[in-house]
Amino acid sequence: MAPELAASRTYPVTVERAFDVTLPTPLTDLFSRRYAAIPAIREVRDQAGEWATAGQTRTIRLADGGSIRETLTAVDRPDRFAYRLSDISGPMKPLVTGVEGRWLFEPAGDGARVTWAWTVQPRGPLGRAAMPVFARMWRGYARQALEELEHILVP
Repeated sequence: MAPELAASRTYPVTVERAFDVTLPTPLTDLFSRRYAAIPAIREVRDQAGEWATAGQTRTIRLADGGSIRETLTAVDRPDRFAYRLSDISGPMKPLVTGVEGRWLFEPAGDGARVTWAWTVQPRGPLGRAAMPVFARMWRGYARQALEELEHILVP
């Protein structure tokens, strides 16, 4: 069974602003810090133009030496965008075969609620056994990313 992981935060901005700023924000700005065993993102390669169109791909280089291929799979402004992580190398490879990720944007009072979610495909028995610990680490990683997003969204 693929674990569903999600974290949300509400910001004092419009849904449109939250979407329009989050989608093209450099990953190195959002994920600049390690959390437990989940590494920071050090570099993004092979991206043509602004990250904005379904079908685009890029290579994510992690601080632990691993890499991940990201494919933008859906862009539905201002409600959501989705992506697939594949070709995982480095320390995460024995645990995960892939991830379906999505960012969701919805009105919340006078602001916008932003949710970042992952559906993780664990690799074999080892990956399945590690998922409860991975999920706890991911939630901390997500909390950090949503804190960084606040600094970017709210002037």
